[in-house]
Amino acid sequence: MDKLVREEIFNTAKSWILEAGNIIRNKINEPMEIGSKSNSNDLVTSVDRSTEEYFVNKIKSKYPNHLLLSEEGFGDNIQTVDGTIWIIDPIDGTMNFVQQKRNFAISIGIYHEGIGEIGLIYNVMEDILYTATRGEGAYKNGQKLPPLKSGVVLEESIVGLTHLWLCENPLVDERVMQELVQTARGSRTYGSAALEFAYVAEGVLEGYLTMSLSPWDIAAGMILVNEVGGVSTNLDGNVLDILKRDSVFTGHPEVHKRILEDFIKKGRK
Repeated sequence: MDKLVREEIFNTAKSWILEAGNIIRNKINEPMEIGSKSNSNDLVTSVDRSTEEYFVNKIKSKYPNHLLLSEEGFGDNIQTVDGTIWIIDPIDGTMNFVQQKRNFAISIGIYHEGIGEIGLIYNVMEDILYTATRGEGAYKNGQKLPPLKSGVVLEESIVGLTHLWLCENPLVDERVMQELVQTARGSRTYGSAALEFAYVAEGVLEGYLTMSLSPWDIAAGMILVNEVGGVSTNLDGNVLDILKRDSVFTGHPEVHKRILEDFIKKGRK
């Protein structure tokens, strides 16, 4: 993507995500419709749908040749990475949105011919915007994030993962994952994949593992993490397909390598 074109799209996307966040903040205490999708904990609200519809209308009006891949069904039927694709989660962390009214984000990743060009993650209630453009670094509210430090070890790291890793699961022996938690300095879970990617980019987390995520959960975050020198793969260490659901492991390259080799490969089912 041409640099000037990328800059114009970035500025437009930034204005839209901030406006959408403002609308959500204004609606946060209003009555809303709450439903579920794949299971009773996979929540969706009328605000998810209206926010996605907001982006659809904006994108199709200004960039009619661009495509949209999104969570709530208003996007295009995309089979290839050709062209420019906006990959959007209107509210990442819907359970947090419904029950806590915090710790959720709007996530936008913009890809051109399969390459991540622009990433934006907006922590709506804290008014914190993480941004990245390919080759130009990652930022938090306009302040450039430094490259991830070298020489980081797992014993001094905080890893993002849910308690489900410590129970019997289909991917990795839970006893090995318990050993991982005992080896790391600490573990955390925030309930929003987008925010956990942003925290890896910021250096707040040294790693984040999840059993299964969709493209809209990771599209923006992968760009941010990449811009500070981090690594994003599936649990087998393979490159993620931006159009497919998969296991996800993002983190500091040294910690990523250690966890893959000493824990995940050891306990992989």
